[in-house]
Amino acid sequence: MADVYLGLGSNLGDREAKLQGALAAIDALPGTAIANASPIYETSPMGPQDQGAYMNMAAKITTSLAPSALITALQRVESALGRAAPERRQHWGPREIDIDVLLIDGNVIDEPGLTVPHPGLHERWFVLKPLADIAPDLLHPLQGLSIAGLLVQVGEPASQEAHP
Repeated sequence: MADVYLGLGSNLGDREAKLQGALAAIDALPGTAIANASPIYETSPMGPQDQGAYMNMAAKITTSLAPSALITALQRVESALGRAAPERRQHWGPREIDIDVLLIDGNVIDEPGLTVPHPGLHERWFVLKPLADIAPDLLHPLQGLSIAGLLVQVGEPASQEAHP
């Protein structure tokens, strides 16, 4: 079983329902269980600002799925929840749901379709804050700092709020 940390976000439709639906679908994957989930944070969009605010959260799962099988399964979850195919969506544009693999057991993976740790993890408050809520002492395998330490480096943006 691997410990996998995910980042989830949504800024279209019933955002909280999309996040909860994603967690339920992930928990139903073969050999997979949600171990912990963060609070939900409302955050400003990254990229084009002419879109709605995001709701972001992090989750720790345990899974027996291989990384490539997990990615495929997560993409199916996104599709089932209404995420548009890659060729039909804007880079950093609005999303019904976005599920990113952030970390897998402290491993470094660089394969087509999967880069772990997630390349932007150490720079993004909206990823680090929810992840720090569930795994503050977890080490970033390339940065050599804890998630809490990376969060301190990034600092807190002016206008973010938690949704219990």
